[in-house]
Amino acid sequence: MDGEHPLFTARFVEALRSLVERHHSIYPRIPPQGIFFESLVERAFLAVGWPRNQVIPTAPNSPSHDLTVGAAKISVKTETGLGTKPTRISITKLCTTETGEWASEALIRHVLNHLGRYDHILMLRALLSPGVAYHYQLLEIPLDLLRRIDGLTARMVGTREGRRSLGMDVLGEGGVLFHVHFDGADGKCQIQRLRIENCRMLLEWDQPTDA
Repeated sequence: MDGEHPLFTARFVEALRSLVERHHSIYPRIPPQGIFFESLVERAFLAVGWPRNQVIPTAPNSPSHDLTVGAAKISVKTETGLGTKPTRISITKLCTTETGEWASEALIRHVLNHLGRYDHILMLRALLSPGVAYHYQLLEIPLDLLRRIDGLTARMVGTREGRRSLGMDVLGEGGVLFHVHFDGADGKCQIQRLRIENCRMLLEWDQPTDA
């Protein structure tokens, strides 16, 4: 996509990259994950001039957004496992759906309500790459893309006893845009095989092994 992002500006992106590199000066082969990456995002906004009273983190493991910057509510995600794919994104926990009715319509409505709690999803992905510690991808996942689940039907999958998992493909131009999995075991809504070309890539870079 062309044009500078109004929130994730070029200065912000470079500040965040610098902080990730500083992280690797202490942990050369461990990418920042979870609340540690959330903290780097917070510091990057402060570094580019946002005042402290306009960069407000939420409590750890909050069911809503992770960070408020100005009026914008941001969900911060990471994908750093060995199975991370260059062109297909996985979100292992978009949200939890343990309470309420375990049925397609109710689960989809729960996810849509959850997506309504924030304005942006910012994600850092770390891919193992020969000759470097990691190849990083920093991107924004469009909320409107995930909202395409509205009106669809998730169907039972798997053979586990007790509460069954549900799943569905979300279709668009070129075929399957992503797969949604409601895990019956832990109550999580997962996004699988999300096509990276449908997201906004903010920056890609190689992290040297000797950082």
